[in-house]
Amino acid sequence: MTPPASPPSHALPVSTPFLWQGRTDREERGDSRRWHQHVKPLGDQSLGGVTLIGFAVDEGVRRNHGRPGAALGPQALRGALANLPLLGEPPVWDAGDVVCHGGGPGELEAAQSRLAQAVSAAHARDSLPLVMGGGHEVAWGSYQGLAASPQPPSRLLIVNLDAHFDLRQAEQGNSGTPFRQIAEHRQALGLPFTYRVFGISRFANTQALFDRAASLGVRHWLDEALQSSAGLAQAQAALAADLAACDGVYLTVCLDVLPGAQAPGVSAPAPLGVPLAHVEALIDQVMASGRVRVADIAELNPGLDRDGLTARVAARLVARIARAACSGL
Repeated sequence: MTPPASPPSHALPVSTPFLWQGRTDREERGDSRRWHQHVKPLGDQSLGGVTLIGFAVDEGVRRNHGRPGAALGPQALRGALANLPLLGEPPVWDAGDVVCHGGGPGELEAAQSRLAQAVSAAHARDSLPLVMGGGHEVAWGSYQGLAASPQPPSRLLIVNLDAHFDLRQAEQGNSGTPFRQIAEHRQALGLPFTYRVFGISRFANTQALFDRAASLGVRHWLDEALQSSAGLAQAQAALAADLAACDGVYLTVCLDVLPGAQAPGVSAPAPLGVPLAHVEALIDQVMASGRVRVADIAELNPGLDRDGLTARVAARLVARIARAACSGL
């Protein structure tokens, strides 16, 4: 199916529009609806709820010398979401995919700008933008959209579940630079950069990155420290204080924070990682604050996935965020 040459102003350019379809339990009594029966295309009257925005881009991963393929992530994630049961989700609107037109100069940056416009437009409709990546270069676009939204939070808390700091220095922005770009943007505006990372691996970040994180006041928790319930509790206590002190949250989840056995379909699978149950506990805590203004899921690479496992994990996290948004908005 070929997308229209001139899509409506509320839609995003898509390479292949997703057809929401799946299992229908016609003989079942009670409410047996699934996501494919609930998600609606974004339109002029798509108010409130959650807006799904695909970021079908992995140019930043390529620039960062990773394994490309995450551009196919949003479609795979929708496929995994389609048959999930409805259990209290708010209205869910599908805005389609932001795409990157090749790898030429400025193409990634243009895609990030289009994502920012989509995020800001969702806020204008009182809808939570939930972005599905795509490489973690999605973060720079998600943040720019939040910064351009009506009444952006001045005391913004950035919560990243990730094995990597993504504070790299590079001539061009890529999947490893977004939070350094955000830090520089906020410093230029005289705004605080409050960045917390859960799941950092001591075997995936150089000393230069640890030093840069320290110089920027970044607090982090190692994957090793988040293996036990006691370690998780200590991290959650610190997170609770940060949530109480902010007036808005940007929640971002890189799937490579999870153990490689649970999330093999990423550019850099983790040998240890943070257990899924602990990742979900942190997400639940952030969502319960009622202060999340934008959320995204990054690094789903279907070509590297096994039995669609990573897509299923990502779908579980997306649905978890959407369900929590009912009371959080």
